[in-house]
Amino acid sequence: MGASKVGLVSVAVLLFVLGLGGLVKSDGSDHLYKAGDPVPLYANKVGPFHNPSETYRYFDLPFCEPEHITEKKEALGEVLNGDRLVDAPYKLDFLVDHDSKTVCKKKLSKDDVARFRSAVSKDYYFQMYYDDLPIWGFIGKVDREGKTDPSEYKYFLYKHIHFDVLYNKDRVIEINVRTDTNALADVTEDRDMNVEFSYSVKWKETSTPFEKRMEKYSSTSSLPHHLEIHWFSIINSCVTVLLLTGFLATILMRVLKNDFMKYAHDEEAADDQEETGWKYIHGDVFRYPKNNSLFAAALGSGTQLFTLTIFIFILALVGVFYPYNRGALFTALVVIYALTSGIAGYTATSFYCQLEGTNWVRNLLLTGCLFCGPLFLTFCFLNTVAIVYSATAALPFGTIVVIVLIWMLVTSPLLVLGGIAGKNSKAEFQAPCRTTKYPREIPPLPWYRGTIPQMAMAGFLPFSAIYIELYYIFASVWGHRIYTIYSILFIVFIILLIVTAFITVALTYFQLAAEDHEWWWRSFLCGGSTGLFIYGYCLYYYYARSDMSGFMQTSFFFGYMACICYGFFLMLGSVGFRAALLFVRHIYRSIKCE
Repeated sequence: MGASKVGLVSVAVLLFVLGLGGLVKSDGSDHLYKAGDPVPLYANKVGPFHNPSETYRYFDLPFCEPEHITEKKEALGEVLNGDRLVDAPYKLDFLVDHDSKTVCKKKLSKDDVARFRSAVSKDYYFQMYYDDLPIWGFIGKVDREGKTDPSEYKYFLYKHIHFDVLYNKDRVIEINVRTDTNALADVTEDRDMNVEFSYSVKWKETSTPFEKRMEKYSSTSSLPHHLEIHWFSIINSCVTVLLLTGFLATILMRVLKNDFMKYAHDEEAADDQEETGWKYIHGDVFRYPKNNSLFAAALGSGTQLFTLTIFIFILALVGVFYPYNRGALFTALVVIYALTSGIAGYTATSFYCQLEGTNWVRNLLLTGCLFCGPLFLTFCFLNTVAIVYSATAALPFGTIVVIVLIWMLVTSPLLVLGGIAGKNSKAEFQAPCRTTKYPREIPPLPWYRGTIPQMAMAGFLPFSAIYIELYYIFASVWGHRIYTIYSILFIVFIILLIVTAFITVALTYFQLAAEDHEWWWRSFLCGGSTGLFIYGYCLYYYYARSDMSGFMQTSFFFGYMACICYGFFLMLGSVGFRAALLFVRHIYRSIKCE
């Protein structure tokens, strides 16, 4: 089968699975209503406002329950996002106003009151979906006025909710929810009590067209103040890139020009003159790295993650990830990762064979486990934590089976097919110089030329280029902000790649000039070191910029961020090595190597 046919089949499979996964969601575009028609309202989850991963089912708290609780069927991405939609106890029929309608009169036991008080003290919020529009509200409030001792605080539960619904002809456009601060139930003390829960609804007409109803949710990230900060971030990054590239281009071009002239002069002079600098090690610079199987596997995994990132950006830029279709992102990540595993297999095995490796099957297994292995172990631990907490982050057994089937039926076969194609590609490693039989001894080098100081230097500049944008991404992923300016994020990503490539090339040159020929692993580690800086930023964000707390939220934050930063390490390491390889081939091709 030709490459074009394979591409077409992959695209067809991608679209089919994405369609099944609810990636291209309808956004309720077929929801046309007449007066009195029921409009779907689903209760989703409750949880502490400052702990976005720690969410629970809505009816885990003793709210009024409808007679029959029906769970909404959800796509893979929605389940991964922790959504668990069930029928809400409120009825908001189209164009039907209610001044005050009782949901239920409920007798709360001491345990119920204690659960509500605990939830109110942790700033619990609820989330619902009305005609695919998200709505939020707090379940109660804490009265701290004039009280310094926490034992004197008063805890109140909201009994009445008011819905304001905007409509345009036969469609729902917007919904807002308000809690009545006068209708409160005092849950400060453990005692049995009767509570009457009620709600009211008011419908208002608006001229906003249906196609623009999601703009309300994305407008916050497009406010002039935020845009100004985003553009400042880009200008900061661009200045970094221009200074770096200008500096490197000037220095390297001048130094290399001098090197080429010197080496040309040396060749015309006495033949027995001793060579110095990077030409001196031309017989060792293309000596294959130690642990070549692991190196090829890391390169394959990094290339796959790079391809995955590019695909995600393409989907984001065409508008698939509109606000509060967050399940779409998880679906896309799972499906595209599965479909790109062939790239990892092909890259790793073909490069491993170029490095004269013989056990390509073991290399393929290593490639398959290098990123998935740590991710799987992290998931097992965190899913166990979520099960212990009875949180919605705990995946149902059926979802785990679906993911395992995707891995067995799509990821693994494509990885093997890619590996077979890579083994049969028969490509040879293109080295402009012959490698000598015995490696030269590397001269003693100062401490700042060691691997760890070089990684610190290599990671700092790319990290400084993306530092400002990181806050907004973290506030979106680990908070309640919405990130929609994907074009700016894509520009920052391109800048990150350029800075990573250039700094790795510069450090590789200085390493070779110091007659250290073991540059393969060094270039990969220096390129990927930005991932370690991002993980360091996680510590700063957790303690200085967020109010997250508790074992579950802490383990989820640091566990999954470790996997994401490890993915960045592999991806940027591959970029750094590829740039260094192009550079090394270029300079050694430009001189005569005897």
